[in-house]
Amino acid sequence: FGGKSVLGGITGGFIGVDIFFVISGYLITSIIFKELYFKKTFSIFYFYQRRIRRILPALLLVFIFTIPFAWIYLLPTRFIEYSESILYTLGLTSNFYFYYSGLEYATENALLKPFLHTWSLSIEEQFYIFFPIIFFLSFKYLNNYIFVILLILLLSSFLLSYYGSIYFAALNFYLLPTRAWELLAGSLLAYFEIKLGHRSKNKLLNTIFPFVGLFLIFFAIYYFDDKILNSPFYTLVPVLGVMFIIWFSSNDVI
Repeated sequence: FGGKSVLGGITGGFIGVDIFFVISGYLITSIIFKELYFKKTFSIFYFYQRRIRRILPALLLVFIFTIPFAWIYLLPTRFIEYSESILYTLGLTSNFYFYYSGLEYATENALLKPFLHTWSLSIEEQFYIFFPIIFFLSFKYLNNYIFVILLILLLSSFLLSYYGSIYFAALNFYLLPTRAWELLAGSLLAYFEIKLGHRSKNKLLNTIFPFVGLFLIFFAIYYFDDKILNSPFYTLVPVLGVMFIIWFSSNDVI
């Protein structure tokens, strides 16, 4: 583990993205699976429509608000890059844009990229495009093997992420295939919750494990640094923390 930052010793704030991915995978899978499991129907078009209505207005508002400031304060070359990042973000491919522009996350020049954070939004939206189709087809034709399919996808993504952390670390950070395991961790929780009809009902475990989850998350935030950005084994710590909180929290919490 690396040294601590000046701001209260916090060096692992970047794991917020990993937390977000797990929660996002859980919520989206819950939406899709509930419609298929209880209503026996699912509209992919309506699903996409809801995602657009939820994300696009806020995103456009941010763009509109920041353009005048970018025009005034950014140098011409920086403003061109800023404009390009907007276009790629709207095209759900800003993760590729920031990678191919040679940008490494958590470096000093990253501070000059106002929309660098949209790389995670692009990964999320790419997941929203492909996952509903895969899940719908699995439910329709391979219903008894949904868990196996989710598990295979998760393990494949995790192993690819480990391989990528060694051989293409920069690209590994920005790719959906190497990030999907975090989203799928949430998907597995949603799958079991709907199949069982509930999350954990053990009062003792429900008392202990949310605190274990919080400990894992805060441990990662405090002790991890940008040197371990690409290692899935380190990322597994906060991912498990989020999973513990979701599964062992009461239904009134989530």
